[in-house]
Amino acid sequence: MKKKISVLPLAMYLAFIRCAKSLKNDERGLSGVVVAILLILIAVLAVVLIWGFLGDWLAELWETITGKTAGLS
Repeated sequence: MKKKISVLPLAMYLAFIRCAKSLKNDERGLSGVVVAILLILIAVLAVVLIWGFLGDWLAELWETITGKTAGLS
């Protein structure tokens, strides 16, 4: 029993190394990951650009809306 317990960490380490090497050498999923990251970056950039162009207008619009509702109270 002690022998099996002492071999278990080594077996787990070797299994992890084997799995890591197979993931490192496998290039099939790499393009999907790259595409996902690029899509996220493009979406964030689009939001930042839209907020930069429309931020002042939206702030002015919000102040107009809140000013009108504050005047009604």
